Amino acid sequence: MLAGWRADLPASIVVSLVALPLCLGVALASGAPLFSGLIAGIVGGIVVGLLSRSPLSVSGPAAGLTVIVFDAIQSLPSYQVFLAAVVLAGVLQIAFSVSRAGVLSEFVPSSVITGMLAAIGLILILKQVPFAFGYEKEFEGSENFIEADGGNTLSSLWVGLMDRVTPGAAIIGIACIVFLFAWDKLKPKQGPLKLLPGPLVVVLLGVTANALFAALAPSLALEAKHLVQVPIAQGFDGFVGLFTLPDFSQIGSAVLWTTAATLAIVASLESLLSVKAVDEIDPRRRSTDKNWELLAQGSGNIVSGMIGGLPVTSVIVRSSANVMAGAETKASAVMHGVWLLLSVALIPAVLNLIPLAALAAVLIHTGYKLANPALFIERFRQGFTQFIPFVVTVVAILFTDLLIGIVIGLAVGFVFVVARNFRPAITFAVDGEDCLLRARRNLYFIHKYELQQALNKVPDGAVLVIDLSSTNYVDLDNVDIINAFIKGAAFRNIDVHVRGDVAERTAPMINAPSYGVRFA
Repeated sequence: MLAGWRADLPASIVVSLVALPLCLGVALASGAPLFSGLIAGIVGGIVVGLLSRSPLSVSGPAAGLTVIVFDAIQSLPSYQVFLAAVVLAGVLQIAFSVSRAGVLSEFVPSSVITGMLAAIGLILILKQVPFAFGYEKEFEGSENFIEADGGNTLSSLWVGLMDRVTPGAAIIGIACIVFLFAWDKLKPKQGPLKLLPGPLVVVLLGVTANALFAALAPSLALEAKHLVQVPIAQGFDGFVGLFTLPDFSQIGSAVLWTTAATLAIVASLESLLSVKAVDEIDPRRRSTDKNWELLAQGSGNIVSGMIGGLPVTSVIVRSSANVMAGAETKASAVMHGVWLLLSVALIPAVLNLIPLAALAAVLIHTGYKLANPALFIERFRQGFTQFIPFVVTVVAILFTDLLIGIVIGLAVGFVFVVARNFRPAITFAVDGEDCLLRARRNLYFIHKYELQQALNKVPDGAVLVIDLSSTNYVDLDNVDIINAFIKGAAFRNIDVHVRGDVAERTAPMINAPSYGVRFA
């Protein structure tokens, strides 16, 4: 795990900087104590990071769970009882792991996964541009198109750019964005500077700029609402007091178990999809054990719930930032959790000097890499069967939320999968009394009608060759159709020959010597 520490160390710093405001934002939107989001981020990094077999995925509190968490906190007797639901959700996730439910993620088409990544990239850009200009209307990490006050992503973007610009934040945000894109081209390939993460530079740039504003141009200095706002504890006892234990007194409550099951299912789906997406953008194209990932996520939720944290999932924003920052192993995720812990415990006042505009620049830069125009061009060149599910997924996620958009993308993707399987699978040719029926690929129940129609074209007295050499599998429905034809062939003076390895393997089912069947 430490083999790639030269790449993982700077990447972990970048991820921790990205994760900090997201943890706070998700906690705020969930109606939970702010520190609970930081606890989830720390646990997601250290506990899940150590247990997970995903080399690049990063876990923490997820924006996709905010509505569920908010409603659960309101419906349960106390926040402590909600924490018990988080613990039980973790137990259920481990049960999912044992039942090998993680395999479900392997059925998601790649066009939907890349569509999800591109949509997240566009969401990052659209949601973070207002932050870069000082208009902090939505919570950090929001993925929903419709916002709490009835507005939406596009209206907030318009108002943020046209009507609510904070000059100091805009100067910092624009300068940081320009630097990050320039750094991609100008970053030294050799020497110590090659390990210097651009996002760390822009954070230092933002802090320095705001300090200069305060000293030289007070009108440009940022207010506290434009800065990171980490809870500051008074001494060690105060820090320990920020942690909360769960209350299991309502263990027999149906509401508690319903909440736990809902959290377990949604958190598992988001984690599996995120890990699958991260595997897609991993430069080494490594594959993660999805069942083991559910075990890691469940363990993380048990620990998070036991000490007062929000539920955790694998989060695509943090994971993408990790990949883009050049991480090589899961040490980056673990170290990011350590940096979060040390920072909030030892230097919360320093963290509160960081402008949100600087962090928005980091996320906008990450979003551009995820939604690079070259990705859209590549999908278009692959044909409409790939491009349409990709675009539908992007649009659906942009105008709904992550999970609803993925469901819509999956539905469209599976329509194309079914359509591809309905393309002609059988070729039929006739020349006088010689007939050839060739299966171009495996035959399933959906090909029954096509097979029957082809056999209906065979004239009396013909010599028919059924060529199954291009198949690895012929299901029993089609075998029954072939057998039925063979039984009637003798009465029509039809000589039937069946060819192919599949025919050899299924000979006991298809072979009927009394009806003239011979295997070539």
